[in-house]
Amino acid sequence: MRVCHVITRLIVGGAQENTLASVIGLRRLPGYECVDLISGIETGAEGSLLEQARRAGVEPIWLKSLRRSINPFYDAQAFLELVRQFRRGRYDIVHTHSGKAGFLGRLAARAAGVPFIVHTIHGPSFGTFQGAVANAALTLAERVAGWVTTRFVSVADAMSRQYLGAGIGRAQDYVTIRSGFDVACFANAQPDTVLRAKLAGGPIVAQMARLFELKGWEMFFEMARALPEARFLVIGDGPWRVKLEAWAMEPELKGRVHFAGLVPPADVPQCVASADVFVHLSLREGLPRAVVQALAAAKPVVAHALDGTPEVISDGQSGFLVPPGDCASLVDRVQRLLRDPAMASSMGGRGQARVLQDFTIETMVNRLDELYRSGGTSGS
Repeated sequence: MRVCHVITRLIVGGAQENTLASVIGLRRLPGYECVDLISGIETGAEGSLLEQARRAGVEPIWLKSLRRSINPFYDAQAFLELVRQFRRGRYDIVHTHSGKAGFLGRLAARAAGVPFIVHTIHGPSFGTFQGAVANAALTLAERVAGWVTTRFVSVADAMSRQYLGAGIGRAQDYVTIRSGFDVACFANAQPDTVLRAKLAGGPIVAQMARLFELKGWEMFFEMARALPEARFLVIGDGPWRVKLEAWAMEPELKGRVHFAGLVPPADVPQCVASADVFVHLSLREGLPRAVVQALAAAKPVVAHALDGTPEVISDGQSGFLVPPGDCASLVDRVQRLLRDPAMASSMGGRGQARVLQDFTIETMVNRLDELYRSGGTSGS
């Protein structure tokens, strides 16, 4: 079997880590003549997974024209280059990820005569988080690409419902496959004593996300102002870093917020293990990888009750779910966890047990293998 995965950028992120783990895992299974990976060359403040890929023996096929932003010239060039690559590779399956690669890659795969076209929905590309014009255009693009898609892989049932509600595909074309990762690294991680020393003086509340809009940083800092007894850990980087660092210098926050920056993937488990409570306040997610990683490290999580998050956090059992934008409820739930370490530990343990069972790389790769071998038969 000849398979090719396509993604827009190989940055450090949930969708990208999922894609790379899938490629590496499938290469180790019998019956695969080749499993290639195509990516655009753009990087960013999020960092790159290139070295991680190369250590695993994966050398991506780079397309300079495959870019995240819309550009008719580069997009047309990327489409033609993808068609040529798919024909050259004689792939039985093309599996796309992310918005731009998902749209161009699926249309190019159809033009190249690829018989089995799969697309993973890592998060919604359309929704109320953006303007009406952009939402309508992206919904139309997903419908067009959906016409040539053999099967959809959703990282959460919520993604399937959202796409079906928008008239994309049929229910029997969807399968949910949770995004796997090295859960043992998080379960066995020990706190970074140096990092905890930098935030000495109170329990640590952390969020791990890109420093940009729609990630809930406004609410994170509003929460921080309301919890003077706590310290706060910001894990990640992005265009908003300067703005957030300025907020952290406000008198009521000064000395209580630490920016860990872009943490290398190998160091993320230890960084996560250093927190006492995790929050995830993003307004746009599929099934947030940071939430699952925090639970794997036995950390209770307080997060917005949207998209796929309620499928991994059981409210009141492994953490708390709060309505998007409800800062009062957020502060209340975080405060309860900080003031009751026994409850926090119990919740974290229940969350960890769930994640260790359902979110391994092996489970994800085996489910993909089953899907591929089904030959596109609906209902597998």
